[in-house]
Amino acid sequence: MNGTKQTLEAAGVSRRAILKGAAALTGTALGTGALGGFPTVWAQNPITLRQFGTGVSNLNAIAEKCKADLGITLEMTATDSDAAAQRAATQPDSFDIADIEYWILKKVYPLGPIQPMDVSRLKYYDKVVPLFKNGKLTPDSVIAQGTAPHTVGYVEAPDAKTFAAGETGWFTMMPTIYNADTLGIRPDLVGREITTWADILDPAFKGKTSILNIPSIGIMDAAMIMEATGEIKYADKGNMTKEEIDKTIDFLIRTKQAGQFRAFWKSFDESVNLMASGEVVIQSMWSPAVAAVRSKGIPCVYQPLKEGYRSWGGGLGLAAHLSGAMLDAAYEYINWYTSGWVGGYLNRQGYYSACMDTAKEFMSADEWAFWIEGKPAAGDILSPDGAVMEKAGAVRDGGSFLERMGHVACWNSVMDEDRYMVKRWNEFIAA
Repeated sequence: MNGTKQTLEAAGVSRRAILKGAAALTGTALGTGALGGFPTVWAQNPITLRQFGTGVSNLNAIAEKCKADLGITLEMTATDSDAAAQRAATQPDSFDIADIEYWILKKVYPLGPIQPMDVSRLKYYDKVVPLFKNGKLTPDSVIAQGTAPHTVGYVEAPDAKTFAAGETGWFTMMPTIYNADTLGIRPDLVGREITTWADILDPAFKGKTSILNIPSIGIMDAAMIMEATGEIKYADKGNMTKEEIDKTIDFLIRTKQAGQFRAFWKSFDESVNLMASGEVVIQSMWSPAVAAVRSKGIPCVYQPLKEGYRSWGGGLGLAAHLSGAMLDAAYEYINWYTSGWVGGYLNRQGYYSACMDTAKEFMSADEWAFWIEGKPAAGDILSPDGAVMEKAGAVRDGGSFLERMGHVACWNSVMDEDRYMVKRWNEFIAA
């Protein structure tokens, strides 16, 4: 057995045979959907689930596949992260499924809009990678700073509003998607090797850099940049003191006023346009945004950096008002979502599935080797919609799943001083 297989197993990813072609999609003719084991009762008793969340996973293809396999209609609304947090907190009756990030969960769960899940009803709970259960990718992993998903992943009882210290029978959300984020660069325009978060401050890139304008995420990028420059050493980047927040924001304001930044983006499309146009040559990015730039025939690299990655994770939460058939349908949907097809779809976009075993069944051997094992592509790598993303011989930026997720320095975070941080962040944006 090679080292990659051994380490993947340590991370909770077993060696399952890859099921190819139609065999992976075949279910029995009556009483099940296209994915074996999912009842078609929802086709006879139509159910609509209203889901909202960020655009990274509220995708039409998922809604269409859900309708085909389960007969459940998904009404999806895509928003930015801040709008998602506000909706979850202030409009609890406007949704059935919250597709949100874990830092958002820390803000909204104590307010009561989401009910915890009985893990005995989650068919693939045992397939969830350990990262979401104990914060460790492998037994030897160091738990990263910030709002690590496992710290807000459990409660002690259905009516609990505070998070449990460890694994219980009540899951706040079923994790679905996560990634290790870094800086995107235009290698044809930066003109030199990029090795550190501090490189975004190089005077050579004045007026050609960007970071994202979502406070709970942008502040973590800023922290990675500041520590890399030696400006500050945080006790915990994910939970700054007021003094640390002030030092961070004051530095950002000075940097902005000196003309270092070109823009501050909030949406996927904004980041793609900034990089594709060449207006920006180095910036905060998301993995599929880098792929979107490359799909236009424009060089773009998701650059591994010596200080490590900033990470995030998201999942599906049940609205507190769900009961009866609606709650049953929601559990059925979540079990379908984690049964593999969606996981493979997300993996092929450059994200990671929380249930790697099931996702593997819906990826070819070459796709799995490229996206998860960090091996050179044997053939062209296609996006979920069939466009060529990478040519044969390409290697994923940053390498394997373990190389990338194993070098996470911090998670997107909600700090004890969150309100003060957001206030100061907005002063930076307005400066």
